[in-house]
Amino acid sequence: MQINKVELRNLEIEDYIGLKNSMLQAYEEGVDDPYWKKEEIRRLLKIFPEGQIVIVVDDVVVGAALSLIVDESVALSNHKYNDIITDGKFNTHNPDGEVLYGIDVFIHPNYRGLRLGRRLYDGRKELCEQLNLKSIIFAGRIPNYHNYSKDLTPKQYLEKVKTKEIHDPVISFQVNNDFHIKRLLRNYLEGDRDSRDYAVLLEWNNISYDKSPVLINTKKSVVRLGLIQWQMRPLNNLEEFFDQAEFFIDAVSGYESDFATFPELFVAPLMADYNHLSESEAIRELAKYTDTIQKRFQELAIQYNINIITGSMPYLDENVLYNVGFLCKRDGSSEMYRKIHITPNERLYWGMQGGDVIQTFDTDCGKIGIIICYDVEFPELSRLMSDDGMEILFVPYLTDTQNGYTRVRSCAQARAIENECYVAITGCVGNLPKVNNMDIQYGQAAVFTPSDFAFPNNGVKAEATPNTEMTLIVDVELNALKELHELGSVRIKKDRRLDLYKLRKLK
Repeated sequence: MQINKVELRNLEIEDYIGLKNSMLQAYEEGVDDPYWKKEEIRRLLKIFPEGQIVIVVDDVVVGAALSLIVDESVALSNHKYNDIITDGKFNTHNPDGEVLYGIDVFIHPNYRGLRLGRRLYDGRKELCEQLNLKSIIFAGRIPNYHNYSKDLTPKQYLEKVKTKEIHDPVISFQVNNDFHIKRLLRNYLEGDRDSRDYAVLLEWNNISYDKSPVLINTKKSVVRLGLIQWQMRPLNNLEEFFDQAEFFIDAVSGYESDFATFPELFVAPLMADYNHLSESEAIRELAKYTDTIQKRFQELAIQYNINIITGSMPYLDENVLYNVGFLCKRDGSSEMYRKIHITPNERLYWGMQGGDVIQTFDTDCGKIGIIICYDVEFPELSRLMSDDGMEILFVPYLTDTQNGYTRVRSCAQARAIENECYVAITGCVGNLPKVNNMDIQYGQAAVFTPSDFAFPNNGVKAEATPNTEMTLIVDVELNALKELHELGSVRIKKDRRLDLYKLRKLK
């Protein structure tokens, strides 16, 4: 068959003869009254012209997808086909409904095998997104079921279709087209003898659906990250530290960043005055600055209209030493996070202990996670955060050698892939004389992505120059994550075998 032109467009009443002829061929057997009356098509075009789509090959209508907009409660109810079309009157159509309901789709048998059905469904999906509808729902026939009905229940038949032991021309196509099975419907379509009067309610979810669009303070789809690669240097006093920190906050907010992120223990230069003490005593003296630093960063977050992740600093709680940081939001609020996994060095020289709270944080840019350095080497933490809806994971770190940095970097990149999220890391660079246990630093800030077509081939969105004081400004696209979850080459979060293993918090 030679084809010169294929067109996807909206149905017009002048198409009726071609539409009818193709329907008669498509539904030659198995269905009573296998075509729409002309007055019914005219009524559809009057109430919802955008929802009626046809495939035209060389000026001949060879397929169509016909739809209504209905209330979600109607679409998900235990209904029959005529409950939706109401004898061709289409009384269920509601322009203010939430769901695009497919009332028919077909391809002339002479034109099957050309993937024209997929074009129709892609057109439906695009329409669903453009109209901001929650989902596409319809009931699919199971035309091969009559061959197995003596040996298999409808549920057993569907299980074998899903595992590809049996091919069903309708359900197999829909499952491969990202529709999922909601329920079985009995006596759905009168006269559907091949399906033994059963049908399967199927749904495709619109991941771009916005339940309550607002004009201001909407959740951003593009979030700008400002990572601060901090140079360790001697500081004379706390105000000099604040001047340096404010310089960077001013710089990244000047580029309209949504987050400013500092490294782990970037406050360490303030320990120089206590270098005559033991390491454990010196860091406890440093912890006395923490409340003051938190309050100042809260003020800076408001002043510069930016969310600040304060890296980390020592914190004494009932004389127990923790490694903590603060999320200072631009609305003036602040939340603490604690490093959970403590390195042997931190435990030996400073007597630090690990925190016991695994949490995510709600921000005006979506839900984020924050873990400190060594924590990124334990995949359970970020997986639990991902299960809680985390889209961006921030990892402030401090590593003295390239070996340590490589562990952090490699694990951070793995966390981005396995949790289908962005991971932003930043650390300290340079040398710090006259502060015991903080002599040298190695660092390179970076933002990592999942590994799929919508993202960089190497999974690296951007990275700074190693061992140089600088900022890294990076935009991340949150909608790309939504598409990855539903349409990615692999779907790691969805394909986990939760029937074999599960991960949960103990506290």
